[in-house]
Amino acid sequence: MTSDILLQTLASGILIGLVYALVAVGLTLIFGVMEIVNFSHGEFLMLGMYSAFWMFALWALDPIWTLPLSAIGLFVVGAAIYRLVIKRIIAAPPLAQVFTTFGLMILLRGIAQFLWKPDFRMIDKSSVSGQVSLLGVQLGLPQVAAGVGAVLTTLAVYLFLTRTRAGAALEATAADREAAQLMGIDSQRMFTLAWGLGAACAGVAGALLATFFPIFPEVGANFVLIAFVVVNLGGFGSVAGAFWAGILVGVVEVMGGLLLGPQFKTAIVLALFLAVLVWRPQGLLGKA
Repeated sequence: MTSDILLQTLASGILIGLVYALVAVGLTLIFGVMEIVNFSHGEFLMLGMYSAFWMFALWALDPIWTLPLSAIGLFVVGAAIYRLVIKRIIAAPPLAQVFTTFGLMILLRGIAQFLWKPDFRMIDKSSVSGQVSLLGVQLGLPQVAAGVGAVLTTLAVYLFLTRTRAGAALEATAADREAAQLMGIDSQRMFTLAWGLGAACAGVAGALLATFFPIFPEVGANFVLIAFVVVNLGGFGSVAGAFWAGILVGVVEVMGGLLLGPQFKTAIVLALFLAVLVWRPQGLLGKA
């Protein structure tokens, strides 16, 4: 096995890991603020992919340039779902919350199958089609664009959380909901914002993936399981942890597929997930 192949595989793992990280950032944001595990998070990604596809198919709008529209659209969807559904189960037992988000996953997937059929669709000849050479390594331009877009979006979320008053309010709500309310922070507005931002992150990731990955109603299932592994590895509620864990999981998955065979790559990631649960259940950057 040559060093060129190893470098190519490593670079591919980092790029897909950056997309995993963006999906996981949205998931960990919702959990960090509300302590609700959102099983429908993969369907937000699926909706982001379809939004990019239909804007391209109907109006010839390139997915890269319509990323802000996808983000805004999924933010509205996430906020609306919180107001219409999740708000009613905030005080419910954890099991009821799990069944609600799981049912929401089935509902959104069923709506997608009804509206768009279970056909596979692709976006051809976007503005990032082709290949690019980086340090002598040949990479797909769509994958590079997706990685760069994921980094920029994750950085934007991180700066929002750490440099703005709304972000500080979100962090305060996540740290202590009752204390935040005593300080005048509207927890319902923060929960709505968290769901909107979480859905927007998944929507942007979906729009980026749409430039090179097949689009179909069940596509979210391919990424949400990995996102749960990333969130657990990085630490629930940690945006920085999700970012670095996403890269690690992407590299482990791709390198494991190269060294042991593609059929083992998911098993390797799940083995990593179980190892973290056993030896460090709070995650690499989570608080003990």
